[in-house]
Amino acid sequence: MSTHLVATNPPPGTATDVLAAEGGTLSSIENWVNEVFTPISDGLSNFVFAELTIGGISFPWIVAWLVIAAAVFTIYFGFVQFRKFKLATELVRGQYTSKDEPGEINHFQALASALSGTVGLGNIAGVGVAVTIGGPGATLWMVVAGLLAMCTKFVECTLGVRYRETHEDGTVSGGPMHYLRKGLAERFGNKFGIILGRVLAVLAAVMLLFFAFAGGNMFQANQTFAQVKDVTGGDEGFLGSDGAAFIFGVLLAIVVGAVIIGGIKSIGAVTSRLVPAMGIIYVTACLIVILVNFTEVPAAFGQILAGAFTGEGVAGGAIGALIVGFQRALFSNEAGIGSAPIAHSAVKTKNPATEGYVALLEPFIDTVIVCTMTALTVVIANTPFWNDARADVAAGGETPDGVTVTSNAFETVLPWFPYILTIAVVLFALSTLITWGYYGQKAWTFLFGKNRTSERVYQVIFCLFTIAGCVLTLGSVLNFADAVLFLLALFNIIGLYLLVPIVKREVADFAAKLKSGEVKKQDKTKV
Repeated sequence: MSTHLVATNPPPGTATDVLAAEGGTLSSIENWVNEVFTPISDGLSNFVFAELTIGGISFPWIVAWLVIAAAVFTIYFGFVQFRKFKLATELVRGQYTSKDEPGEINHFQALASALSGTVGLGNIAGVGVAVTIGGPGATLWMVVAGLLAMCTKFVECTLGVRYRETHEDGTVSGGPMHYLRKGLAERFGNKFGIILGRVLAVLAAVMLLFFAFAGGNMFQANQTFAQVKDVTGGDEGFLGSDGAAFIFGVLLAIVVGAVIIGGIKSIGAVTSRLVPAMGIIYVTACLIVILVNFTEVPAAFGQILAGAFTGEGVAGGAIGALIVGFQRALFSNEAGIGSAPIAHSAVKTKNPATEGYVALLEPFIDTVIVCTMTALTVVIANTPFWNDARADVAAGGETPDGVTVTSNAFETVLPWFPYILTIAVVLFALSTLITWGYYGQKAWTFLFGKNRTSERVYQVIFCLFTIAGCVLTLGSVLNFADAVLFLLALFNIIGLYLLVPIVKREVADFAAKLKSGEVKKQDKTKV
């Protein structure tokens, strides 16, 4: 997830204040919606992000819920994310996939589609906040949390494929609303399992749909317009005129609509190019800063290791570094939320475990690589702004905007970084819009039926929300959406705990096929 300036979603429980509508009817609508939603949003956020206190450090209980699940699954599956990492990379390259396997997209496209929904500006702004509050040591704990989260993704995405539905037109639907409904009914084989599965499935679909419209759509559109407007002169630039936000929103909606109407094949084709492109641009910028400051690298790693276990000068000491690192990692990669299995379930495979292995690469890329590169860049650049911000936080002052912390680090070497940041915002937001458009559609068709008319109605509504996102802020709605998405993690992980024996059977089944030669490495690698 992310922070309130530029990110995949606003941080839990934080009001969003980026681009308020000015005057007139739009302002009245916005004020009315916010007034209606504020008490609802506050109530749900207070529950979902209620804080526990350990060693004087407070953190949301949902973080502990996600971390404990990741640790339990890691132990239960014998550290599968390490043992099968090589197999995962071979699968994503298509080395075990034959042409006749059912599904819509290949392993690489499924991975790229899911990553496009998680890799966002949270990897930039959110990490900037983490290493300011938790110090350099938070970096190590981000990596640990990311490694553990790999196993959660493995579990939920294996189930996504195991219980997916293939429709008459050849398209596929999967995700928590399907594996909770069908999996729990199968697991218990009685009325309790059927009722529990149906209730959890409907709740999952409603929560996913709401977040798709608000956090996965409106906020992304809003951030894109705000960043482009800022870099083109702000209120004095050509996007500062009346009606510019609406026109920008219409153009953005046309682009998004053109992709999501094509379904997951179209989305996979776009994200398989977009995700590597934005990743290469960003990681290259990080490497430039690191290489220019190459002599500082050993000292930076020393700070990270020392800070992780001693926490000198860090708010909350070592425990604070650990908690902040875990929180940032889990809010970034969404492991346990249940969103990624929707994309992964469309993969071409006969063996559900194969996509579980591929999916475990997702937190590795999102958190272990991208988040760590950001943290290293900030620590190695060691800007006066960052050091002053850390001192302010330690003294009880306000947390700085994460994007400013990170941008400052880049500007020490790349003075034109704001333009790179703008490109990143647009690419990250566009990919997130596209992916959440697909996630929302699968939730919509689960609730209202799958047919062409139903899908077109959803797509039109989604595009209208894209336009609205450029014009309105609706902070309370976005905060509510954040709370709803993480509430889904509560129900989703309950389902995962109950369904892990089925995942273990799928793993054993695929291992037996590999051993017998029924599944072989293909001679030709094709992504």
